[in-house]
Amino acid sequence: MSDAASESPGKAAGAYRVLARKYRPADFSALIGQEPMVRTLTNAFASGRIAQAWMLTGVRGVGKTTTARILARALNYKTATTDRPSVDLTVPGEHCQAIMEGRHVDVIEMDAASHTGIDDIREIIEQVRYTPVSARYKVYIIDEVHMLSTQAFNGLLKTLEEPPPHVKFIFATTEIRKVPITVLSRCQRFDLRRVDAETLVAHLRGIAGKEAIEVEETALSMVARAAEGSVRDSLSIFDQAIAHSAGAVTAETVRGMLGLADRARIVDLFETLMRGDMAAALGELRAQYDTGADPVAVLTDLADFTHLVTRLKYVPSAAGDASLTEDERRRGAAFAEVLSVRVLSRAWQMLLKGIPEVQSSSRPVAAAEMVLIRLAHAADLPTLDEALRLLDDAGPSAVAPSAAGGRPPSAAGSPRPLASAAIAAPAETPRPAAIAVPSQAPVAASAVAVPKLVAAETAEPQPIQLAAAPAELQPETVPVRSLADIAALADAHRDLAFKVVLKRHVRLVRVEPGRLDVALTEESPRTLLTDLNAKLRQWTGRNWLVSVSREPGGPTLAEAEATRRENAFQDASSDPAVAAILARFPGSKIIDVRIPEGADPVAGEEPDAIGGEPDLPVDDDI
Repeated sequence: MSDAASESPGKAAGAYRVLARKYRPADFSALIGQEPMVRTLTNAFASGRIAQAWMLTGVRGVGKTTTARILARALNYKTATTDRPSVDLTVPGEHCQAIMEGRHVDVIEMDAASHTGIDDIREIIEQVRYTPVSARYKVYIIDEVHMLSTQAFNGLLKTLEEPPPHVKFIFATTEIRKVPITVLSRCQRFDLRRVDAETLVAHLRGIAGKEAIEVEETALSMVARAAEGSVRDSLSIFDQAIAHSAGAVTAETVRGMLGLADRARIVDLFETLMRGDMAAALGELRAQYDTGADPVAVLTDLADFTHLVTRLKYVPSAAGDASLTEDERRRGAAFAEVLSVRVLSRAWQMLLKGIPEVQSSSRPVAAAEMVLIRLAHAADLPTLDEALRLLDDAGPSAVAPSAAGGRPPSAAGSPRPLASAAIAAPAETPRPAAIAVPSQAPVAASAVAVPKLVAAETAEPQPIQLAAAPAELQPETVPVRSLADIAALADAHRDLAFKVVLKRHVRLVRVEPGRLDVALTEESPRTLLTDLNAKLRQWTGRNWLVSVSREPGGPTLAEAEATRRENAFQDASSDPAVAAILARFPGSKIIDVRIPEGADPVAGEEPDAIGGEPDLPVDDDI
């Protein structure tokens, strides 16, 4: 940090050092957020158990290269009173400044992204035999080591396993999965963690004090959140915010610079969505967009707040996160008490699917509006188990939200305060007066309206009104009691193609009013079940629940006809008159069997040709 203190305001503009370089840690005490690694290295150096190679991994900006330089400095630490490896680097040593500036002759830094081949590794292998020029150890720092080729990794293995006593290797990578396990097994691995927002805020606050910069706490929280655990990213964003503000850094300037949405307005948007107020939600999105907020950023922040509310239901202490605003803490806890996990999970899934849609859309604002419309529309809809429970409680009739046929109104569509422990729907988006649900029909989430969401401690039972089914959906309008009835309906509607598929591939298991359980043959078309459901709905005028049963079911209509035909032929062959005719005319055979009109065939049989068409010529029947 001594170089930071020596900066002079009168230096030329070209001499300015960005904050990420100016405040780069020079020892382990200044390395923030990596206490487990520092503790391990401190104990190892104190006991003399110093490894021959280290593997540092983590996301960008958490301090991998900085840690490698500090570690090289600790290995070669030497002062007038200390001549051994040490992690106590408070007093600068002989080699410290050159190592931290990357210009020491015995500390070789190599970027594996530009030195990927076996020739580069062969050069290292040839040089390791020589002792250090001035330092205690010759240290090789290879950054982005996962970029090395397979041949380069293989060439390094032997030297890495048995290096000379004066050589140490330090590797850094962001893609640990791409490093061969044979290399990992020869190194001590340290996973550098993301730095939490509270630590980042404290770090930025300290730098602001050293730079004599006035900054709002909310602005620091926004910078820490945007950095996503990266110290370097946080310093780069803070540096940009200082230049953008040209004075005191405020939350408004940071929000405008990053294109972020106001967190308080995000909470307002979340409330309007959970209340089902589409008009207010769309107006709020448009207002945020007009102030410079990116639609993707708005939906991302909305998803983050949804996650926060869900987390607060189970971990109330999460409200202590330093990156949260006061509005997020207070109102998030209130939402956590009011909203169920099912509702929050549904909103989370819809946002996860909606964000990529907005990112890939040529009209991001319109795409974001459609996502919000879906969210608001689904806000007061029940989940599947809630819908089934409502049907069980209300019986087989319809479920209506109210006698007026709409959502509970609020004053001029304004948000209802959380103190009432209710999130009510506005009057601007009325629902149908009644939605009929036929007996035993499948119930979609959009087909049932539920009472408004209320907190458990103030919940009251909501009245459920029953509405009669419309005349066109009355049961038994067109009775269906067998597959033959469905085939007859196909005949009546001149859908011969569907009739053929039905006869060949459908086995009846169970049929009840509004419900049909079938088994399908292995060769059945993939869309047969969907087509059967649609045809029944169209031809009978009611909803049907068509499902595939695990039971084998009866024969198909085609199999039943083939069986009847075979039985008829056997019966005809056994008839004495027919047998005499066949004997009298050698080479003759039975090709068809007709049942005379007026005869009483087996119940349910049609009085036509068995297995044949009724209009075939009868000259050569026998």
